[in-house]
Order: sequence, then structure tokens, then C-alpha cells
Amino acid sequence: MGYGELIIRSYDPQYDRTRVEDFERKCEVGPAKRVFLFTDTLGDPICRIRNSPIYKMLVAELGNQLVGVIQGSIKLVTVHKPPNDLAKVGYILGLRVSSLYRRRGIGSSLVIKLEEWFIANDVDYAYMATEKDNKASVKLFVDRLSYVKFQTPTILVNPVSHQMSRISSNVELAKLKVEEAEAIYRKFMSSTEFFPIDIGNILRNKLSLGTWAAYPRGESWGGVPSSWAMLSVWNSGELFKLRLGNAPLSCLMYTKSSRLIEKLVPCVKLPCIPDFFRPFGFYFIYGVYREGPLSGKLVRTLCRFVHNMASKSKDCKVIVTEVGGSDTSRLHIPHWKSLSCPEDLWCIKALKNEKKNSLHELTKTPPTRALFVDPREV
Repeated sequence: MGYGELIIRSYDPQYDRTRVEDFERKCEVGPAKRVFLFTDTLGDPICRIRNSPIYKMLVAELGNQLVGVIQGSIKLVTVHKPPNDLAKVGYILGLRVSSLYRRRGIGSSLVIKLEEWFIANDVDYAYMATEKDNKASVKLFVDRLSYVKFQTPTILVNPVSHQMSRISSNVELAKLKVEEAEAIYRKFMSSTEFFPIDIGNILRNKLSLGTWAAYPRGESWGGVPSSWAMLSVWNSGELFKLRLGNAPLSCLMYTKSSRLIEKLVPCVKLPCIPDFFRPFGFYFIYGVYREGPLSGKLVRTLCRFVHNMASKSKDCKVIVTEVGGSDTSRLHIPHWKSLSCPEDLWCIKALKNEKKNSLHELTKTPPTRALFVDPREV
């Protein structure tokens, strides 16, 4: 490479913490042609994986120069149909390479090194997520490292306004106890791909703000409501902050004009975009599930409730939800199309020879209606 030998090693918090923090601040997230985000990990570079059962961070150096980082986590999940089919999976995230050292094989070297750690921990599959139009990421994982398309979920983003959303008087809301929420998720969502076996730990985590159910007023939750919906909320803003580093001029102008109009003419209810150019937090809605003819309306009501909860937070500027690409719940979840991602891309790779046949079956199986996205991997 002409810059000395590339060294990839485990993250050392005492030596690397400040260096990685500075490195992360300089790295953008997202395609530069649209918008990109900067992350602030609040002094903890491994905050995004710290809540996972097993995790690791690797750093890449050329000489004394930090040129790349990558993170990974391991968990046990269901695949195909439980309870017989379980798999240990490794999730790849946070791959960053300095802009000055790209196209030198550093990214692929980091991924391969992390895969070796997965294999040493008896992982069956490695998987990752990226935007469908992130050509560099797709080329690296699919073309060079033999990952294959697994899922194309939809990421929905809704700005938080200080105006409270109206909650229908025909809907009853109930906050579920952790034990009840866990039992319901295991009953109705454990057949979805990659459902985490340690769902109880997720629900009991301090970042999980709770699980709520909605059903028609006049019916009993203790019985079987004719329609019902549920979701859980994760406070990602407690882990790290985001800041917009670039945006189309139209978006910037709309942000400023909407605030001005709101001040001058309060009765004009023009949606106001929060100030994304300063560090902000966000809530992540996970475990969205519904049943019954009125369940779509109930999902929307729950989302409005979460919005009202977020509006009371000082730095929560957006609410993010990720659902399966074929999940019609997305039609009932409030979001701004300009801020959302219609097709996120999940790719997967078998790390054991005996799993390659099952990988073919896994990737060719039509996606289930519901998708459980682990909030620890956001």
C-alpha cells in the first residue's frame, strides 16, 4: 500500500477511545448525494453494541494512523420455524474507512477479520444492513465478499413536533408489563426470521421505554379484542446523537420558512422540521404487530401516542420505525417520505459449509408479513 503494514486489532478503550470518537465525528453516514449524518457516541464508541449479548470492535491502523473501524455482535435467533430451528448470527455494523484510505482493501480486511471472530464463536450466519443505493457497500459485501440479499425492510422516519397529536376517544391504550409483552411477542412473532431468543432482555433493558397495546374502547384486553395492535419503544438517543451534515437546499429553506410562518401565523399548521443541524436523539419503535380489521387504525393511534411522548423529550427530534417491505403496517405508520428509506437492504452469508443449503432456502423464502428488528442493532 505504500503506507506501511495494515494492522487490525481489538479496540482498546484506554488507548483508542478518544481516537475513535474523533474518527467517527469525521465520518458521514448515508449517501452523500442526498443527505448524510454525523454520529456522536457521547464518549462511548461501542455504545451501539454494548447492549448485545456478545460484541467486539476492531480498529485498523497504518503506522500510527487510525484508518478504519468495524463493530460486530452475536446473538441466538430463530430461523424458519421455531422451536427446532435456531441459529447463532453475527451482525456487522459501523464499518468506517477514512476517506483518504479508501479503495485500498481496508474495508474488506476489516470484514474478513470480524468474520474470523464470528467463526471462532461458532456463528452460523453473518449479516449486515445498508441502503439499497449505497453502491460502495453493496459492491463490497455482495460482489467481493459473497453476501446475498436477505430482506428489504422499510425505514420510516417521522419528525417530532411540539404540537400534540390527537388520540381517538374510541381507542383504549394499555401499557403492558414486561412479562406479558414477552409472552405475546413469543406467541405471535417468534416465527419471524431472526427473532431474538433473548427478547426478555431487550424488553427489560433500561433503554426500552415500554410496550403498549391498543384495542377498541368497550372491549376487554383480558379477553380477545376483535382488533388489536402493539409496539415497543427504544430510546436510542440515550446511546448516541445524530447531526445532519448536508441536506438539499429545498429542505433547508422549508425548515426555516416553516418556523417563520409558525411564529408569525400560529393558526397555520404547517408541519415544522426540527433543527437537524444540531445533535439530536430519536426514539425507535420496534415489535410492531397487529391483528383484526381495525388494527391499522390502532397502529396509527399508538404511533401518535409515541409522538406525544417524544414531544415531551428535550432532544428527541424524530421517531424511527423499521418494518418488513411487504408489511402493510407501513401504510398506517406516520412518516415523511423525504426522510424515509423505502428499501433498506439486509444481506447475509453462511459461515459454515453445512449452512449453505439452508441459506439458499432462507433467502428464497417469501418475507413474512411482520419483521422483528432488534433495537440493539439500530
